Amino acid sequence: MHNASHLPRRVEVIEHAWIPMSDGCRLSARLWLPEHAQAHPVPAVLEYIPYRKSDATAVRDSTIHPYLAGHGYASVRVDMRGSGDSEGVMLDEYLPIEQQDCDQVIAWLAAQPWCTGKVAMIGISWGGVAALQAAVRNPPALATIVPVCASVDRYYDDGGYYVGGLAGQTVGWGAIMLGFNSRPPDPQVVGEQWKALWLQRLEAPLFVQTWLEHQRRDALWIQGSPCEHYDKFNCPVYAVTGWADCWPNTVLRLFEHLPPGVPRRGLIGPWGHTYPHLGFPGPDAGFLQQVVRWFDRWLKGVDNGVDAEPEFCAYLMQQVPATPDHAERPGRWIAEAHWPFSSVVRERRYFNAGRLDETLPLAGAFAIRSPQSCGLGSGEYMPWYTTAEKSAQLPLDQREDDGKSVCFDTPPLTEPLELLGTPSVALGVTVDQPVALVAARLCDVAPDGASTLVSFGILNLARRVSRERPSPLTPGERYNVSVRLNDTGYRFVPGHRLRLALSSSYWPMAWPVPGEPTVTVNAADSYLELPVRLGNAEMARPPALGEAEGAPPLPVETLTRGRNVRTITRDIETGGVTLEIIKDAGRVRLPHNRMEIESVTNERFSIRDDDPLSANADYTCEYAIGRADWQTRTRGRLRMSSTGEHFIVEAQLEAFQSDVRLFDKTWNLKIPRDGF
Repeated sequence: MHNASHLPRRVEVIEHAWIPMSDGCRLSARLWLPEHAQAHPVPAVLEYIPYRKSDATAVRDSTIHPYLAGHGYASVRVDMRGSGDSEGVMLDEYLPIEQQDCDQVIAWLAAQPWCTGKVAMIGISWGGVAALQAAVRNPPALATIVPVCASVDRYYDDGGYYVGGLAGQTVGWGAIMLGFNSRPPDPQVVGEQWKALWLQRLEAPLFVQTWLEHQRRDALWIQGSPCEHYDKFNCPVYAVTGWADCWPNTVLRLFEHLPPGVPRRGLIGPWGHTYPHLGFPGPDAGFLQQVVRWFDRWLKGVDNGVDAEPEFCAYLMQQVPATPDHAERPGRWIAEAHWPFSSVVRERRYFNAGRLDETLPLAGAFAIRSPQSCGLGSGEYMPWYTTAEKSAQLPLDQREDDGKSVCFDTPPLTEPLELLGTPSVALGVTVDQPVALVAARLCDVAPDGASTLVSFGILNLARRVSRERPSPLTPGERYNVSVRLNDTGYRFVPGHRLRLALSSSYWPMAWPVPGEPTVTVNAADSYLELPVRLGNAEMARPPALGEAEGAPPLPVETLTRGRNVRTITRDIETGGVTLEIIKDAGRVRLPHNRMEIESVTNERFSIRDDDPLSANADYTCEYAIGRADWQTRTRGRLRMSSTGEHFIVEAQLEAFQSDVRLFDKTWNLKIPRDGF
């Protein structure tokens, strides 16, 4: 990233301001104002998240908000209720009170003397979801949103019941939030009430308990899911994500469902869960320059040609060595003028004795019964979430998982094959048990046999009709089902083969079903459907995104260096496999407030190939925050296992001031399985 140290306008930083809510709670904000904004008001840009503006996101924020302010916008970071230096308690994600607070923050910003009355929202992940939710509610001052790596469906695409299975990440995200919620506010900001506020936070409920008590897509998940209210969008939307992100589908879902006439732009790069100007794997992009142009058009009314540019721009990836830590992804940028994409057609490939053919297959059937460890090559659920540095978070070579699956290959390609959109697999199946999973993976197989993951999808067959009401399978009865894979933009080159791999397990991305079902697929009723992008001379020219740039990042003083460790170990005697991930960010000191921060998480996923009930997910997380003689530390642990009838959750949260333990709480939960 290029450091743009000379910006068009000088910037004033207000380290802390209180924003009052109607119920008396106060939210803490950090502001970057263009010089002379009090005399010459400017539009405001809001980022609204629960991740601690004063320390945890301070370095990242320093690349974004001063940049926007330097281009004539009042840029504002607000800690959500119960997080960072804000008052209150956070009881769960995306609750109505969180959304109501957001509307009040927007109204407060619009009313400030340095604001023109127009407000935009920008945000990644939770912040992107918050922006989409705000667009549904349409507060009067909201003029446009830029959601990045966000979700429109809290149940299907978010961290709870990811792509149709109960994700191991449900446990992980619950453990992370247990740790995140436990961190105290800063006494230098909130004063003597810091300890009382901290103790209130420590009593917050265990998020994962709530999620497991709502295994159906019920009112808990429907509330706050933007996909329920596409018709209410009316402000311009610039939606952004990465193909390697856990939520690559949001941009095209928005394009598919936004009302006609709503201005929209979509940008998808090769990145994981990160802002594009910090994008890994690369290439990164001049994201902030594009955001400034977008805001200039919709907040200032500048006629800068944004309206005439293609609606959609994406990076069409090519095969990369099948390693989990590549820093750059080969490929090229492409564009589509409008939705639906005129260059994309749906093509089918059929299953025929291990091959993917373009002709209908003969009658036949094949059985899928995978070892429980199939899926260990999937990579991180949310890659690049913890760090913007190169580390082994992307999928491994898929050959081991391919060997635990039933695979179908095309012949070596004689011409390039480009995909853009949503692959899917139709299956005619019979199953010998009431509950089963099917995982489908699309892979690029190189001439030397290396297998690179392109996309995947998971279907819990008991939820084949409805995620609201599970429908157990009748053993021996035939069902026609469809597995939707994640959206992708990909170019297969000549000499390579396209592989479809089908498995009945995908650990730890999906929690195992209780038994070891055999899924029998009738080839005559089954096929792979691909979004094939045709080459023609009428394709739109992609805009020049420019070199990634941002304001110079906040310097930090490294006190202890961190480390990232990822290991897979196998017990040959028992058939057990363990995936362990250590994310140690080290300890750093921030210069603007002298705060020292430290975080270490350890994740262990273990399972035996012959026993789905051996699955265990075990997370520990430690966070230290302090300065001088004020030192705090929290330690959380969350462990999940299961029987045939229940999920078993054990959790503990401890909090320390210096070496004195102030808080210790445990949970021991037994929650009935409901279609999982």
